[in-house]
Amino acid sequence: MDMIHVTVKNGQKPTKEQIKEIRAAAKAPIKYTHDCPKSKPEALAEFAAKARELRQRMKRTKPAVTIRITPDCLTKYKALGKGYTGIMADVLSYAADNPEILSRVSGTMVAR
Repeated sequence: MDMIHVTVKNGQKPTKEQIKEIRAAAKAPIKYTHDCPKSKPEALAEFAAKARELRQRMKRTKPAVTIRITPDCLTKYKALGKGYTGIMADVLSYAADNPEILSRVSGTMVAR
């Protein structure tokens, strides 16, 4: 089977013919060439170690959230330069850890 190059646009679904080709390719045996030799056990072990490391790193990443803030507030944070989102996160964490700040903003006492 030859290599097929297709440009897919965002939101585009594959055609029935493309799905058929994909299923056929999945069942076909892998043919190793001089461009793609079989990997040595040491290389596979190294690859597996890197994959484990990447999975661990991905577990430590912070979740992405969407918040609504005033344009003025965003402008002030963006003026801090690169890394302003990290500073925003630090400020939110600090406020969340200090009930007196939250009660001043919300007007009610926040229980810990």
